[in-house]
Amino acid sequence: MPRSFDFLVESSVSVEQIHSAFSEEDYWLARLAAFGGIGKLDSFNIGTDGSVHLVITQGLRHDWVPMPFAKLYPRDLDVVQSETWSLIGADLIRGEVITSALGARGSGLGTVVMAPVQNGSRLKCTATVKFNVPLVGGAIESYFGRQTVEQTPEMLRFTAKWITEHA
Repeated sequence: MPRSFDFLVESSVSVEQIHSAFSEEDYWLARLAAFGGIGKLDSFNIGTDGSVHLVITQGLRHDWVPMPFAKLYPRDLDVVQSETWSLIGADLIRGEVITSALGARGSGLGTVVMAPVQNGSRLKCTATVKFNVPLVGGAIESYFGRQTVEQTPEMLRFTAKWITEHA
């Protein structure tokens, strides 16, 4: 049964600044390098409406995952993440992140709405993780859901730092 995680995260940078950073290929390359260099930017496109579309493939090393997952999948896996970040009106961004683990029976879907707040922006996030594996699927879903909740603030700190350094 899929597990969903709802959470809020605030950032000191504005929605416009985040969208501007997300619209730069250099941002994504720097972000991949900063978070272990295990991912590869497979595609990056800006739509005529200003939406950002990208695909990242990350190597999920066998020794980095919890034991139930490692026992089921005794080799490294590739995780493909497709992201779309679209402007909604003048001051909102909607993000959709679709994740699939190649060779595993798991997937994820995340939605994000970024809105302005007094001193930056607030992200309202929902992540759903699904692993169709009897007995241990729930533990694996919980692990990857918690990882998403814990890593999102760190990603926003990186984004704010990148924006400051490239202003």
